[in-house]
Amino acid sequence: MLTITLDGSIVTVAMPTIQRDLGFTPAGLSWVVNAYLIAFGSLLLLAGRLGDLLGRTRMFLAGTAVFTLASLLAGAATTPALLIAARFLQGVGSAMAAAVGLGILITLFGEPRERARALAVFSFTGAAGASIGQVLGGILTDALSWHWIFFINLPIGTVAFLVARRVLPVDRGVGLAAGAGAGADVAGAALVTAGLMLGIYTVVKAEEYGWVSTPTLGLGAVSLALLGAFVVRQATARTPLMPLRVLRSRSVAGANLVQALMVAALFSFQVVVALHLQNVLGYGAAETGLAMLPAAVMIGGTSLGVSARLISRFGERAVLLTGIALLIGALGFLTRVPADARYVTDLLPVMLLAAGFGLATPALTALGMSGAGEDDAGLASGLFNTTQQIGMAVGVAVLTTLAAARTDRMLGQGHGRAEALTAGYRLAFTVGTGLLVTAFGVALLVLRPARTHS
Repeated sequence: MLTITLDGSIVTVAMPTIQRDLGFTPAGLSWVVNAYLIAFGSLLLLAGRLGDLLGRTRMFLAGTAVFTLASLLAGAATTPALLIAARFLQGVGSAMAAAVGLGILITLFGEPRERARALAVFSFTGAAGASIGQVLGGILTDALSWHWIFFINLPIGTVAFLVARRVLPVDRGVGLAAGAGAGADVAGAALVTAGLMLGIYTVVKAEEYGWVSTPTLGLGAVSLALLGAFVVRQATARTPLMPLRVLRSRSVAGANLVQALMVAALFSFQVVVALHLQNVLGYGAAETGLAMLPAAVMIGGTSLGVSARLISRFGERAVLLTGIALLIGALGFLTRVPADARYVTDLLPVMLLAAGFGLATPALTALGMSGAGEDDAGLASGLFNTTQQIGMAVGVAVLTTLAAARTDRMLGQGHGRAEALTAGYRLAFTVGTGLLVTAFGVALLVLRPARTHS
């Protein structure tokens, strides 16, 4: 799981180098991230249900193998098309493994305090992977080449596969007799995958066509129709991919909505801050990773060392609200970042406030999995990871597109490149702050105060 999360962020600091080396257009470059996120997010529900039917350990091992082989293809890519295809395949493998990861934890750790500690460790590995990815991506790109940000997954993936075979419990699922083929709901998977892919494509191309143009509105309408058809099928199918009963829990539905809003803001924060450091302030890839290291330390230390104790004492909802409040402060600070920003005064406070992510994520994970029974643990895990990946993909597509559009307008008005880029990035941070404020409101109004565990 550490490696899968790492792979989502390791490309961010290497993207300018990849663009120059392979000849990506500015709009096409976003597909290095989006191809991975779309496959990841759109296949999680299917993989989670298959894990329940065929065995979560089996699904985890298969996903790890696919991810590792796809990493080899990505590292060897010589054209934009090959790299995007390999990134999509990486997303497939990631979905297979990640969809059942939380389900495995939930079934292994049943006692509330023990489960809180397990989820804190799980959240720590996710935060560590995202942060280590940026540092490692910069070092590998500068010292070797961008190809090694993918080749590094080969030894790690191989070791993870071998260790998982030895330590994960044998889990055969509910069995083929329960109807694996029917339970997979291929039609539902096709609808949600097509709807999500078309939706992200529409957002990315909106910069070229315009937000209210006929192509954008037409493609957007088709995407919404496909997703609507998916919901209808889930309500009427005999064996749906995502039984709508999982959303009857107020905590589960609210936590998934909060997560989609939160990660849409924060994953884009990761990408946009890295672009600002390199394109405006002139940082190298390794310098960018090291500049963001304090955020990694704060997130990791908070999620691993503090969050479980606070959740046990004050409950998931209170800790979640505190974490989101800190994150609002972090992105709010960036809405006024100047073109000649100084790291210590203008950026370091943001990295320290990122500790809010280490508080919010374990609490949100506990709430998102709170309604899962043993038979539906894979499904609930897949749903929670799906909203995370959809939030990331939509956030990256929308905020980077808005930033690029603002920058182009500023350049057209005669402003300097640094000033124009900074204006675009500030718009992205402003929208991200608004998403976090909305997430805080949803958490406050929808999620019920939880009883403390001690």
